[in-house]
Amino acid sequence: MKHNAATRGRLAAALISVAALAALAACSSSTSPASPASPATGTGTGTGAAPVTAPSPSASQAGTQACANGALQVKLGPSEGYAGGVNLAIDFTNTSGASCTLSGYPGVSLVSSPQAQIGLAAKRTTTAPVKLVTLAPGATGTAQLQIVDALNFPTATCSPAQATDLRVYPPNQTAAIFLPSSSKGCAQPVQVLFVGAVQSG
Repeated sequence: MKHNAATRGRLAAALISVAALAALAACSSSTSPASPASPATGTGTGTGAAPVTAPSPSASQAGTQACANGALQVKLGPSEGYAGGVNLAIDFTNTSGASCTLSGYPGVSLVSSPQAQIGLAAKRTTTAPVKLVTLAPGATGTAQLQIVDALNFPTATCSPAQATDLRVYPPNQTAAIFLPSSSKGCAQPVQVLFVGAVQSG
């Protein structure tokens, strides 16, 4: 009986040891493997594309060239008569394939021939502010012109003269464009023309 009891004791001890080893093995196998590190989300210099920043409007305008004569179509726009004269528009249309800018006043005078100016050139008005006007291809800028009827003035002080054309210099240009006109100007130094700064059409 004693022998059987000892044998049972050793068997129980062996079973406990086996159970302990099995439990330890189970714990080791149930531990999940370490997950891979997440990619860095900082602003380091990796191989990814850098963000693109859109240029500001001021930067875009800084690189835009002034409209040259060859890039402009100049013509007379709508007119509106009043007692004693007429108001009309001078249109400047960008005919090039790139944006360009206009700023300031056109030079305007009445002529009876390309070389024969009648009286005074147009006086600049301050009704419209001077500003940089950017013209996309096909866009138009406009300057308002007032022509006072020469017959409003005494003949002796005006000396009315028939014009054939308006001579127009686009802002900051030295080559003129001639637009047919049947207006009368004053050969004497009497102010009959008044022009405003170019504005967006």
